[in-house]
Amino acid sequence: MTTEAKPYIGGQAVLEGVMMRSPASFAVVVRRKDGSLHVRERVMASGRKGLAKLPLFRGVISLVESLRLGNEALRFSAEQMQMDYEDPKGGGAATSLMAVLRALGLQLFLLSTQDGSSGTGGEPEKERRGIGLMLVLMVAFLIALPQLVASGVMKVAHVDWTITSVRFQALTGVVKLSIVLGYLVLIRRMPDIRRVFQYHGAEHKTISTYEAQEPLDVEHARKKTTLHARCGTTFLVMVVLISILLYSALGAVLPPIQTGSRVLDNLVFFLVKLPALPVLVAITFEIQRLFAKYCLTGPLRLLLVPGFLVQRITTIEPDDAQLEVALASLRATLFRETGAAGDGGDVEFPSYAAIAAAPSLRA
Repeated sequence: MTTEAKPYIGGQAVLEGVMMRSPASFAVVVRRKDGSLHVRERVMASGRKGLAKLPLFRGVISLVESLRLGNEALRFSAEQMQMDYEDPKGGGAATSLMAVLRALGLQLFLLSTQDGSSGTGGEPEKERRGIGLMLVLMVAFLIALPQLVASGVMKVAHVDWTITSVRFQALTGVVKLSIVLGYLVLIRRMPDIRRVFQYHGAEHKTISTYEAQEPLDVEHARKKTTLHARCGTTFLVMVVLISILLYSALGAVLPPIQTGSRVLDNLVFFLVKLPALPVLVAITFEIQRLFAKYCLTGPLRLLLVPGFLVQRITTIEPDDAQLEVALASLRATLFRETGAAGDGGDVEFPSYAAIAAAPSLRA
């Protein structure tokens, strides 16, 4: 496949499917139990505007957008899965799995299976609902809980590091990374999530095939690696590592926090950290973009190793049927990049071959 100006593609693995997005399009493809492929696609608003185009600001906006689109894609896949596995009482595998994911922290699952972001699009009210709660839970997982556990470790170890010291921030970073890794290892043990991680690998292989300007078919995608520099898993790892430096620098310029109570010291510093979270996200976003652009080859590739190692948890080698789903999702997304009109919607295809042969998603 050859194009002069290739649109930037991001994506996410979902339940029995893959979501892809580009500057002009959003598409989710899910394989049903009968082998058919169900597509939901729509046009995205054209291009980023205002603050969304500026360095640093675009990172925070991309995070919120990724959570919103990821939640929509995951819900769509759960609805399709529910129709195949629904029990007489109205429950089902999809309902149970979504409940478990929400209990474990859906936002971390969304971030760990996403790659980059593209386009901005509208934000309907029904999609805005829940984003605030998801961000609050993200704060709990990445700031509050690690700081609380680190303080507990210090108490058990009988050390008295100041709350703003580099040593305490390093300990907090270790705890934070342990929480993220423990979470990912835990959910990987669930059979349905293992399949999602296979789709995550399929998504990476498909995007790598596209970026290499090779034909979008299973034969070419199969040869690609399941690892990708823009992976959300890498983003999570980088957030942890960069947070150690950022919060250590923040602690160094602040006056000493000495309320006389370790609990109050922790609470004060937690409140101080909160406004710095968007800065952390923004800096990490920009650094990851630079790494993905300039560190793919040569000695600088070592900078990508930590993220790639953790991706070994969140990506699993896919089978050919899963590669077909990822390729179908990319084709559905690129359909909009050709200038196709219409409001989008849901459509069903009997097989990947039918999607590959269709001149239009509305055929």
